[in-house]
Amino acid sequence: QVELAESGGGLVQIGGSLRLSCAASGPNVGYYELGWFRQPPGKEREGVSCISRSGDQARYADSVKGRFTTSRDTAKNTVDLQMDNLKPEDTGTYYCVANCRSLYETNGPSPEYWGQGTQVTVSS
Repeated sequence: QVELAESGGGLVQIGGSLRLSCAASGPNVGYYELGWFRQPPGKEREGVSCISRSGDQARYADSVKGRFTTSRDTAKNTVDLQMDNLKPEDTGTYYCVANCRSLYETNGPSPEYWGQGTQVTVSS
């Protein structure tokens, strides 16, 4: 019911910036919180950010607070992730997701829909 398409991944130096974008489509896109998860090489997937349906409230994993900013355009059905001061531990595959409650609720449901993923590599 919700299709998600990420773009913007690439190779960036330590301390650099990168902006990821996600285009969402489907009849019920406006119903969902939209967020970003990532999977570092050899590690489990982890939540990165989550923004409310209206775009008024955003939540972040502790590891990215102060460095990443997410925003949502409800008219265009897009959600972005601006990543600044990138570190090697930010390397991984980033996924746009619909329903990201698990980021801020201990027993919250896992994301219902996932994008195909976009690769982010941080190196010197």
